[in-house]
Amino acid sequence: MECAWVLKPLTFDCNSRIYHWSVELTQLSQRQSQFRHTATDSELKMSILGLKKKQPKTFKVKVITMDAEMEFSCEVKWKGKDLFDLVCRTIGLRETWFFGLRYKVKDTNAWLKTEKRVLDQDVPKDSPITFHFLAKFFPEKVEEELVQEITQHLFFLQVKKQILDEEIFCSPEATVLLASYAVQAKYGDYDPNFHKPGFLAQDELLPKRVLMQYQMTPDMWEEKITAWYAEHRGIARDEAEMEYLKIAQDLEMYGVSYFSITQNKRDTELLLGVDAQGLHIYSPNSKLTPNKSFPWSGIRNISYSEKEFTIKPLDKKKDVFKFYSSQLRVNKLILQLCIGNHDLFMRRRKVDSIEVQQMKALAKEEKARKKMERQVLAREKQLREEAERAKEEMERRMFQLQDEARMANEALIRSEETADLLAEKAQIAEEEAKLLAHKAAEAEQERQRLEVTALKTKEEKRLMEQKMREAEQLAVKLVEQSERRLKEADHLKQDLNEAKDAERRAKQKLLEITKTTYPVIASYSTPPAATEYPDVSAETGSLRMDFKDSDMKRLSMEIERERLEYMEKSKHLQDQLKELKSEIESLKLEEQQQQAGLFSLGPPQGRGYPEPMYLPHSNRNSAYMSQMAYFEEV
Repeated sequence: MECAWVLKPLTFDCNSRIYHWSVELTQLSQRQSQFRHTATDSELKMSILGLKKKQPKTFKVKVITMDAEMEFSCEVKWKGKDLFDLVCRTIGLRETWFFGLRYKVKDTNAWLKTEKRVLDQDVPKDSPITFHFLAKFFPEKVEEELVQEITQHLFFLQVKKQILDEEIFCSPEATVLLASYAVQAKYGDYDPNFHKPGFLAQDELLPKRVLMQYQMTPDMWEEKITAWYAEHRGIARDEAEMEYLKIAQDLEMYGVSYFSITQNKRDTELLLGVDAQGLHIYSPNSKLTPNKSFPWSGIRNISYSEKEFTIKPLDKKKDVFKFYSSQLRVNKLILQLCIGNHDLFMRRRKVDSIEVQQMKALAKEEKARKKMERQVLAREKQLREEAERAKEEMERRMFQLQDEARMANEALIRSEETADLLAEKAQIAEEEAKLLAHKAAEAEQERQRLEVTALKTKEEKRLMEQKMREAEQLAVKLVEQSERRLKEADHLKQDLNEAKDAERRAKQKLLEITKTTYPVIASYSTPPAATEYPDVSAETGSLRMDFKDSDMKRLSMEIERERLEYMEKSKHLQDQLKELKSEIESLKLEEQQQQAGLFSLGPPQGRGYPEPMYLPHSNRNSAYMSQMAYFEEV
């Protein structure tokens, strides 16, 4: 099987083709609308006539877009274009030339052909048949070529998924910036009060390769993304998505479809890349920098025969490049992508069709309207924020004034309490002043009394000292008298002893005389004779007794008299001494009480009271105390 496709230079006229395609699309829409009305009428007739005609056979189709899933019931005779147009009408897409329906065939991606019936192609036999509605061709400049917002949104979602799935290589710095625009498109303006730390924990924003490349926690990545995200304030969702695509279109792998190929002779494994710029040959290990490129403007012809694929440059001097693919299906897919990208390449360099111009005009008006609405909304939001800030400021000011009023009221209450307390303290101070004045007067009177008492005490002391001196003199006299009496008593004792000795000697002499005078009479006397001299012996005994009794009585009387006199004097002296002691004790007690009174009252400030002078008489007191001790012993 041989297939060739001749690519004309940039002079290739494709306006007529686009026009006819637009006309065909309009006619198709009219036919479908008519078909719907016809179908509705037929259904009504069938319900009335009892289903006379048999309903057409259908099959179920499941279409998965980047943000939704849809199911359709398709007729068996539908072509790929019918299903594709149905999907585009359902999602409201008019820029249909960028998209297609992709499906899997034996682990190989294939695109649904629009000119053939759906069931005649190698689609899966499942029910429902699953198709993915994806971008098949990518624009060179997204800002100029993508008109509709839905087109821009689908491209944004697809490119974002390719970057996260690492189908498009992106540096870590660029991924963080792209993630910040993705967050702006999803969450709107950054609000620190609403977007708390951790609000991006459930979002997939960075490729796994970037997360594993650096030893950073999710919180650290979130902090970096949030820092960029906060700078995008005021950017709308469509603007954020456009900024995302503008950065992504500069990546090396953006919009490139890769296929494994081998060279003609050496079977060297290579990679063929097809994108909006042309064809590129890559090394297997490097998808970023191509080894050789064939731009669409420099290609004259592309053809394949079975597994062989041939690229003929426009410059005939250059060699023809041939390569081999693994399957014939791959060559068909490559050729299909080449035709579509070349058509878009030529279309970009021509004047836009009327439909595109209308779309751009409508899109421009829509953008202007949305911009105006955003400006009005931003103005209203600004006014609302200003009003809220003014309200908050007024509330804060009101709370502040309330606090100030409360504090002033509390201060007033405290001042009133302080005034009452000061008045009470002034009254207490006045009473204390009166009391102190009264006490000062009493202290003055007490001082005067104490002065008088001190004078009296001094006089009494003087009198007491005089009495003590007299008592000492009396004591000395008594001591002298006592000593004299003792001496007299000693003399009397000596006299008494001498008298006793004299009496004893006299008795002895008398006995001796008696014995010598009457020795014979005593030895030779008879009883009658004995009665003749009774008077002599009686006289002798009476004399002796008279002498003895008289002396003893006299002496005893004198001794008794002396003793009585001494006892009376001693008793009188003891009474005087006791009286003197009691007076001294009373004086001491009064003096102590006076001193205690002075210490308790205390002298007033600035005035001094002379303390009473007390002159100790140590020597005199010691002599007096020794004499008192002596008399007490006596």
